[in-house]
Amino acid sequence: MFKSGFVAIVGRPNAGKSTLMDRFLGSELSIVTSQPQTTRNSIKGIYTTEEEQIVFIDTPGIHKPKDLLGEQMDDYSYQSFKDADVILYVVDASVKLGKGEQYVIDKLNAQSVPVILVLNKIDLIHPDTLLSITDYFHQHLKYEKIIPLSAVTGQNFSELPNEIIKFLPVGEPLFNVDDLSDKPTIFFVAELVRKAILELTSEEIPHASAVEVLDMSQFENGKRLIEATIYVERDSQKKIIIGSKGSMIKNIGIHARKQIEELLGEKVNLKLWVKKAPKWRNTTTYLNSLGYRKEKR
Repeated sequence: MFKSGFVAIVGRPNAGKSTLMDRFLGSELSIVTSQPQTTRNSIKGIYTTEEEQIVFIDTPGIHKPKDLLGEQMDDYSYQSFKDADVILYVVDASVKLGKGEQYVIDKLNAQSVPVILVLNKIDLIHPDTLLSITDYFHQHLKYEKIIPLSAVTGQNFSELPNEIIKFLPVGEPLFNVDDLSDKPTIFFVAELVRKAILELTSEEIPHASAVEVLDMSQFENGKRLIEATIYVERDSQKKIIIGSKGSMIKNIGIHARKQIEELLGEKVNLKLWVKKAPKWRNTTTYLNSLGYRKEKR
C-alpha cells in the first residue's frame, strides 16, 4: 500500500529544521546559515520512494513576532499544523531551554495533530544532558514519539522515516514523483541571493533585507540574465550592502552567482540593485510583492 501525506517541521529559530529536511531530500532547498530566522516562507520539500511520498513543510522558526513580517511568518507555521498529518517538533538540544520553547509547547499542546519530538544536535551534548531534556518534555509536551538525532552528522537519523510513515494515510502521490519542491525556480534564485547577504553581512542587515527577482527570462552574451532588487529599510543599510566603491554588492553577486549557476546548471549574468523601502516589514503591499502573503484560513 502506497502512503502519502504532509509533515510539518516546526520549532524555534535555529533548531535545525531546514537541515533536517535537507538531509531527507539529499538537496539543500531551504537556505541554511548561522543566522536565526533564516527561513521566512513555508517551503514544501517532497521525498518520494517506491512505497511513500512525504511532503515536508519547512516553516519559519516560531517566535513572538515584532512586526507584520514576523506575524505572517508565525502564521505560516500555525497553518502548517492544520495541513499536516504529523508534526516534527525540532528542538536544539545543545542550548538551554527557555520561555521561547514553552511558547512553542503551548501552541502544540493546543492542537490535535500527533507530534514527533526530535531532539536535534545530540552530537554536541553529554548523554546526561539528553536525559534531563527528555524528562522535561515528558512532563510538559504531548507527543507520540521522541527521537534524539543529529541532522548534521546523520546520527540516529535512520529511525525517523519509519516513525513518520506510521502516521501517513494510504493514498496516491500528492505531487509528481520527480518533484523536489512546490516552489518555482525564481523563488530559489531569490533565496540564494538572500543567503549571500546573510553570510556576508551582520548586525541588523540580514533581517532588514529582502530580495525580489525582477526577471530571469532573458539571455545576454550566451548567459542567462537575472535582475534582482535588494530591499533595505534605511540609507545606512543601503550603504553597507553596496560597500566601499561597490565592494560588498560585488561580493554578494559573486557569492550568489556561483550557487545560482549550480542550481540552474548554466552560466548566469547576475545584476543586483539596492533600494530603500522604509518599514517594508510592516507594509502589506511590500510583503505581498515579496511573496510573504498571509495564509488563507
